[in-house]
Amino acid sequence: MSDTYKRHRRNLKANLAYYLQPGLSKARIKSFLFKLMPYKSDVPLVRIGGAADGGYLVPDVLDGLVACFSPGVSESMDFDMDMMNRGVPSFMADASVDGLVEDHPLATFDKLFIGPKTDGEFITLDDWVARYAPKSGDMILQMDIEGAEFTTLPTVSDTTLSRFRIVVLELHNMGRVFRAGKLAEYEAMMDKLLCHYTVVHTHVNNCAPLVTAAGINVPPVLELTLLRHDFVKNAQLQTNLPHPLDKPNVSNREDYTLPSDWAAYKS
Repeated sequence: MSDTYKRHRRNLKANLAYYLQPGLSKARIKSFLFKLMPYKSDVPLVRIGGAADGGYLVPDVLDGLVACFSPGVSESMDFDMDMMNRGVPSFMADASVDGLVEDHPLATFDKLFIGPKTDGEFITLDDWVARYAPKSGDMILQMDIEGAEFTTLPTVSDTTLSRFRIVVLELHNMGRVFRAGKLAEYEAMMDKLLCHYTVVHTHVNNCAPLVTAAGINVPPVLELTLLRHDFVKNAQLQTNLPHPLDKPNVSNREDYTLPSDWAAYKS
């Protein structure tokens, strides 16, 4: 049993009572979930990283990227290695580990958490990017920060966010959409991102089973890939999932795909 799977099983056990919080409408939850639906554009997707956990589908517009910012470091850094082997410097940060599992001349590591404010072992994405980013050129953001994405991304300036051509994002604790306070955080994050980006791929991480409340099925962990609007043409809602390049994150567990009824949640 992988450490990732065990961690999310613990989270599930702590939140077994999934129910629609009084005063929170199903329509509002469905409207949020529809924002996570992917759109197919003229740009094909390629797989960067490993064949299992740590590998992501990204739009094939990687030429010319000047940096990769990758907060959240684990036992695998396949994504960053692929980017660095393409000549893209990778900046990684995580205060929960002491260093990187592999060396590379284009790798930079900070023992810091990325969060909504700079204080102690935390640094904002704005401050971290300002520390290292080249003065010009597009970049890619690959973020896996164990739930802190919902409070971190809404605080990022539009100037910093617009520097990223591609955003690859892991969403955690999605079962909490049935709680009004958490849903408000999740909505704020997606609304911020959708001002700049189109979701071009959504993949269910099968580290934990689907959760259900009020007839709505939600995967606890999702992987999103977003492409900046100026690179998106002829976008059409993508309902034919999974993508041929998708792989299960945990190979020895049942795989899941995005609930098919989400496509009908458009308000």
